[in-house]
Amino acid sequence: MLKKLDLYIIRKFLGTFFYAIALIIIVVIIFDVSEKIDDFFEKQAPFNEIVFNYYLNFVPYFINLFSPLFTFVAVIFFTSKMATNTEVIAILNSGISFKRFLLPYILSAIVIGIMNFYLANFLIPNVNVHRLAFEKKYIKDTKKVNQFNIHLQVEKGTFLYLEGFDVSNNTGYRFSIEKVNETGLYYKLTSDQISWDSLSGKWLLSNYLIRNINGMNETIIRGDKMDTIMNVHPSDFSKELKPVETMDYNELRNFITQEKLRGSDRVKFYEVEKYQRISFPFATIVLTLIGVSLSSRKVRGGIGLNLAFGLAITFAFILFMKISTVFATFGNLPASLAVWIPILLFGILAIQLINKAPK
Repeated sequence: MLKKLDLYIIRKFLGTFFYAIALIIIVVIIFDVSEKIDDFFEKQAPFNEIVFNYYLNFVPYFINLFSPLFTFVAVIFFTSKMATNTEVIAILNSGISFKRFLLPYILSAIVIGIMNFYLANFLIPNVNVHRLAFEKKYIKDTKKVNQFNIHLQVEKGTFLYLEGFDVSNNTGYRFSIEKVNETGLYYKLTSDQISWDSLSGKWLLSNYLIRNINGMNETIIRGDKMDTIMNVHPSDFSKELKPVETMDYNELRNFITQEKLRGSDRVKFYEVEKYQRISFPFATIVLTLIGVSLSSRKVRGGIGLNLAFGLAITFAFILFMKISTVFATFGNLPASLAVWIPILLFGILAIQLINKAPK
């Protein structure tokens, strides 16, 4: 059962954390308003949409973004203050072991970790739909770029190729689609140009050629125009800025499965995003343990020295995480290892610091 001491530490932990997060969000919003106020006036954005569709939906994103950092800062700040006031010494001298002393910290970190998991995997993707729609309407259009040399596996045994795709008019050039089975190629369709008809939901092929292959026999069909239905959409040929922002946990998993089937070159990027959403709550617990171990000792430098050490370790963790994810995205390191290796290594560091902490 939780005792008064546990409730005291939990209240201090969560109170300091949410107070620090609230302050940084206010500062960020003030700077963001000053940067975008010209766009708001120029596009005549309504005040209620600015507040409720943009900045209110901005808050969960920044809570999740700054959560690991301010969890660590909160632990360092109030625990160092307790150590300076000799509260930690009094607690340990009363017969409470250091491991028991860690219990309210771990419980608080679990609460923050569960909040982070919910924000990253469910709430933030949903609110990003409204936020990105606001940005597209009143700030800037979502960036799209023309694609070249597109290779997709539409379904098992069906491969699509486009030499180029113009996202402004949903038109592709030098198109081909091939179907293969255990005996080899048995169907090939080529076309000089394909265009998307949004009304019918079909593709219009221009100057097409169809080859049906049956062993040594081959049938060729030529034509000028043809409508066809394919299991692809223009959005599959255009890359919008940060498409995973609007995908919840289940949608992201299904999207990764689909991208693997199509042979996308961005699968590793999406996998890194998926594992980061899962692992960050555990990073919160690890950073909390490191923070308690560092700040529970009374030192001459006081809170300032502990904060300096704490911030150095936090930024080292963030840097290590960024480096490992780069190796996963552009190298051969599996995405799961890239995300979990920094957490495991700093977890080992946390265990070492706990063993050396004052008992």
